[in-house]
Amino acid sequence: MTQPIFMIGARGAGKTTVGSALATALSYKFVDTDSYLLHTSQLSVAEIVEREGWAGFRRRETDALESISAPQTVVATGGGVVLAERNRDFMRRTGTVIYLRSPAATLAHRLQESPQEDQRPTLTGKPITEEMLEVLNEREALYQAAAHIVVDGAQTPAHVVEAILDALALPVAR
Repeated sequence: MTQPIFMIGARGAGKTTVGSALATALSYKFVDTDSYLLHTSQLSVAEIVEREGWAGFRRRETDALESISAPQTVVATGGGVVLAERNRDFMRRTGTVIYLRSPAATLAHRLQESPQEDQRPTLTGKPITEEMLEVLNEREALYQAAAHIVVDGAQTPAHVVEAILDALALPVAR
């Protein structure tokens, strides 16, 4: 398999952590769409949203997704990448989409432990657990529809990577 692997899920799902470890295990390149946007625009996600609104950020996110997708690359997407049908179709058509599914309480705990407000601005302004419940209620069907593979993201990163490798039926690069 050489097609890109797309990691999807809510904020705090572990897309960057697991995606980086998966890329290492497969000897693939790793790219994070939010980091790519930061590097190319010299603006944080929060700054882009402040200047251009969420619609402007989502346009940039789509451009980034399409720009960085390449063979033998693991792509950690932003949590809202699935909101655009164009993105869901693109990922399913060009690669393998892996949904890191975690309960709202797990996501909230992770976000409280490592807030990164500049990279993960609040979507609703509500307390984080309430926000994560709302986000999952809104996006769960989209994550499921986009995914080729759904993995329990509440496990340790090593266990999640192992589950993904098993689901892909790929040996670990040594």
